[in-house]
Amino acid sequence: MRVSTTLLVVCVMSLVALGLVMLSSASAAKPQASFYQLQFLWAGFGLLGLVLACAMDYRWLNRWAAVPWLLLAGTAAVLVLVLVIGPVRNGARRWLVIAGQSVQPSEFAKITLVVVLAWWGHRWQKRLEKGWSNLWFGLVAPGLLVGLILVPILLEPDVGTTVLLGAVAGLMLFVAGTRLRYLCLVGLLAGAALGWFVYQYPDRVERVLAVFSKEKYARSAAYQAEQAKVALGAGGLKGLGLGNGRQKLGFVPEHHTDFIFSVVGEELGLLTTLLVLAGYAIVVGCGMYIAWHASDTFGMLLATGISSLIGLQAMINIGVVTGSLPTKGFALPFLSYGGSNLVTMLICVGLLLSVAGRASTDPRRSVQNPFALAGTPM
Repeated sequence: MRVSTTLLVVCVMSLVALGLVMLSSASAAKPQASFYQLQFLWAGFGLLGLVLACAMDYRWLNRWAAVPWLLLAGTAAVLVLVLVIGPVRNGARRWLVIAGQSVQPSEFAKITLVVVLAWWGHRWQKRLEKGWSNLWFGLVAPGLLVGLILVPILLEPDVGTTVLLGAVAGLMLFVAGTRLRYLCLVGLLAGAALGWFVYQYPDRVERVLAVFSKEKYARSAAYQAEQAKVALGAGGLKGLGLGNGRQKLGFVPEHHTDFIFSVVGEELGLLTTLLVLAGYAIVVGCGMYIAWHASDTFGMLLATGISSLIGLQAMINIGVVTGSLPTKGFALPFLSYGGSNLVTMLICVGLLLSVAGRASTDPRRSVQNPFALAGTPM
């Protein structure tokens, strides 16, 4: 366990440090901006959150039922508040302005969703052994809880975060013991509903079509992804050198947030981008190892949810930058500029370390893993 936690901390701290370095370089394109200074401040808050979460006994979140319920109610209330008073930016309401700083509540909602589903899975796991009981306790009831978070986020609108959290929720329920056929059916229905929702917004339809017809949309919906690929290609194997990137000079919009990976590729080259990918793979692998050795079902589900959250978010962001997925405003964990995301991700790492610190090293005492209920039909 010591090896996995050490690797986890080293990789996370390396990614955060690299993010600060790249934001310092990205700031050169906008001298009036303060990306680096603000990110450094948010990193300080995030590290404080990591230490506090690590020192806390994660089982406290499961010990009293009032804790997940209060988290859920508070998060849902804040997400609704965003829809009412949040400023409109690029046609969406996703932020609250507090003391002059923009905060994105949907980022902190990620922690709430993982904690609530981990608590639910631990509390009702034995009820998942029978058919109709599995349907209610494994899908319908937790689906209603998840909906309290996902519906307000979708209405912002923020389709990407909705898809991400829906995928994390599905994975956690599967690990808890929900039958796969139920989850597949809901996934198909949710995909159809999401497709209909996206169809109501022509600009989002263009983003989807741009994945399959990049030439047609090269100067519109596919512009960012195409310029990002130019940056990645220009970097070659070893890169143009730190600070020497050209695409960040107005060619790649949002190069400091959603497309920071393209700046890494252009200035530091393919070798560094592969190291970044390896870093995320190690973080996710260590998280799953911690989940495997958790001392209880709650810790197992908590670590599984956090690991999948980090891994899926990184995969989606890199998929967007490389043009494999539709363009979407999505932060790259630990690297992209954005205080809400950085603080959330570091708190998540702290929770992983808390689970690891109380894990069982005796395989006979480890929680039954990974799919909870042996013999339960799919």
